[in-house]
Amino acid sequence: MFIDYSMYPIFSYRTRFLPLFTIFNTCFPSYFFYGIHSLAFSVVQRYTIPCDFCLFNDCLTAMFHVKHREEYIMESDFLVIGSGIAGLSFALKCAELGSVVVVTKKRDVDTATNLAQGGIAAVLEREDSVGSHVEDTLISGAGLCDEEVVRLVVEGGPARVKELVRLGVDFVRDKKNSSGYSLGREGGHSHRRVAHSYDLTGREIERALLEKARASDNITLLEEHIAVDLLVVEESLGVWGEGGKERCVGAYVMDGGGVETYRARVTALCSGGVGKVYLYTTNPDIATGDGMAMAFRAGAEMENMEFVQFHPTCLYHPLEKNFLISEAVRGEGGILIGADGIPFMSKYDSRKDLATRDTVARAIDKELKESGADCVFLDITQLDSEYVKKRFPTIYQRCLRRGIDITKQPIPVVPAAHYMCGGVKTDNQGRTSIPGLIALGETACTGLHGGNRLASNSLLEAVVFADRAAEYCRSLWSVLKEIGLPVVDEWQSGDARKLGEEILINHNWDMIRRTMWNYVGIVRSMKRLRLAKKRMVAIYDEIDQHYRDYIITPNMVELRNIALIALLIIQSAMQRKESRGLHYVIDYPDQRKEKKQTCFAKKKGGEKWEIELSEEKSK
Repeated sequence: MFIDYSMYPIFSYRTRFLPLFTIFNTCFPSYFFYGIHSLAFSVVQRYTIPCDFCLFNDCLTAMFHVKHREEYIMESDFLVIGSGIAGLSFALKCAELGSVVVVTKKRDVDTATNLAQGGIAAVLEREDSVGSHVEDTLISGAGLCDEEVVRLVVEGGPARVKELVRLGVDFVRDKKNSSGYSLGREGGHSHRRVAHSYDLTGREIERALLEKARASDNITLLEEHIAVDLLVVEESLGVWGEGGKERCVGAYVMDGGGVETYRARVTALCSGGVGKVYLYTTNPDIATGDGMAMAFRAGAEMENMEFVQFHPTCLYHPLEKNFLISEAVRGEGGILIGADGIPFMSKYDSRKDLATRDTVARAIDKELKESGADCVFLDITQLDSEYVKKRFPTIYQRCLRRGIDITKQPIPVVPAAHYMCGGVKTDNQGRTSIPGLIALGETACTGLHGGNRLASNSLLEAVVFADRAAEYCRSLWSVLKEIGLPVVDEWQSGDARKLGEEILINHNWDMIRRTMWNYVGIVRSMKRLRLAKKRMVAIYDEIDQHYRDYIITPNMVELRNIALIALLIIQSAMQRKESRGLHYVIDYPDQRKEKKQTCFAKKKGGEKWEIELSEEKSK
């Protein structure tokens, strides 16, 4: 069941039909409307219906989902926050068990998945092996990967790729290969193993998954809905396994009319990464770390937040803010050169242009600082022009629109914040430290990536862990579905008033992103980290005061989240007194022999942003 309220906002059930809903929901049990709504919606899906019927459908939807509209409560078996590959994969599998509500704060396609160009890494060729993919991942992870997790993800890869194909994903084929697919090679990989849809892989996966989600009677997809905070109650969920005396039972969710209560037996955080914390990023505008921030505030354990991956090659052009030049371009033979036309990667790594992202990003950063240049260049002009156009159609057209013919000219590129390798700590079934709460995709820290993510392992991780988490829920479902949902407090605005001056939000947003880029970037120092923390604490306190004094807006929610995420990254980075993977600090240029994860949670009795280290896990 796909309900897009944004298509007819004038018929908002909250503003025009609240008295009608209250009467109907009081006089009739909610299950009476289930049959009416299902019948009505099946008609809507199959025939062209006048706008009046959309209004009727809107009314039915509101009456079905809300027992007492005045309480603003939505109930479902599963609440999924985010509509990328992780969230939709999990939602489709859980729809076989019960009702699923997917909330996404922009349009359903506004996800990091949709921007993913490279592909999904999996062992598909006879010449490749699980052992080789595992080894490549471990090397890239700088000694911090959980080898058990790496192996289960790599072993699960081929089955998940085949599943995506069954769902309608159209990967490029090549009959010459034993797998039947055209496979790319990217930095850090020893074999060609990246299944792709040219340079539109993420968009193709998102298209197929959304098509299936929209067709499911058990999935409600709500656009323009932003999760504000998790609902955590003091109630154990023994069936969940290890956990404390609390459980997550949903979230407070904001749409255009206010903040509502969404209750669910299982909540999944799939809201993506944190790229917008930095001034320059390849991420979409939605990447403000919402899931990680909500999990931290709720008391969940976090891990390795210092490991922010900077993609080495973002298009450098005044009219482009986040267009990625895929790592696959280097995989196909692209060479990094300076303004003088001389290749430079051989100075930094024996793998040259196929070195891992952390190495390449630092090399470019060093070249830029030494030369004073604004960018370096990625040269692929030595390849056949027709092959380049076919293999990278999106990159070719986008650059051509900016006056750059990549078949004849090198591409100007700079590093940009790209991927968070840390996040909400999970086990190998996607469970967080809070019972009832799952984290998937970039929001989660599963142990796969360690100190540096291997290219194209992120989409793989998303589908493998979505499958594992759904199977875990399936194994418990006979018990979980019988567990009631407790009464929770409604959202209270109190005496909050309208902010009225958006400049206050915009100014702080810019300050955060510039501070993080200048002080907590590719190369760090302890002095800069301390300065960043001091500045960020002052900014955070101001934002927190606004949050308490004024009626919240989506922009305020995002600002509050990136301020917290910035402080978590800074504090986590200050704990690691060594250079490892993506964390390079000039005060401690060497790696320690002992390999530890940075595990932490919210400090009890401390400031709202303050962390407390958990028992550090040695490798």
